[in-house]
Amino acid sequence: MKKFATLLLAFAALAVGSLPLVAQQKRVSPHESVFARIGERPNVTLVSITYGRPFSKDPKTGEKRVIWGGLVKWDKADRLGADEATLFLTQRPLVFGDTTIPAGAYTLYIVPSATGPSKLAFSTNIGKWGTPVDEKSDLARIELVKGSLVAPVDQLTINIGKTPDGNGEIKIMWEATVFTAAFSVKK
Repeated sequence: MKKFATLLLAFAALAVGSLPLVAQQKRVSPHESVFARIGERPNVTLVSITYGRPFSKDPKTGEKRVIWGGLVKWDKADRLGADEATLFLTQRPLVFGDTTIPAGAYTLYIVPSATGPSKLAFSTNIGKWGTPVDEKSDLARIELVKGSLVAPVDQLTINIGKTPDGNGEIKIMWEATVFTAAFSVKK
């Protein structure tokens, strides 16, 4: 298991490190990696997300942008973050509702909806620039729970957290909206 984890993390570092060269693009937003150990022994896994963190303000003009329904269109697949595609890694299979995501590396993107269920997509097409979104390589799309934040968030923020029952959740926060996806480690 440790060899697999080391190999997976080395692959991710190589993929993320070489993206600017492959994409021939210039980063605009700061980047962050978040991770958490989720599950109960012996089913514990490291889950990580590496993503670009754009601001609500336009980087060229400084003007405040409408994010959901504006910059990120409703009911259309859109990259989750900025610059390189958002990278999701898991050492063990994860279960989101009725959907199992095998251990491995994936690109995450979002399909937000104003009136229907919003979706988080797991794509097998990794190591690319964030646009255009490659919907043909979807492994799965899972439903997100949409909610409101008490205070607005100026910069896209993604968290991976452990719930009191030992399971996990991904939270995507930006503007006044939070999207949540609960998951467990497959036994």
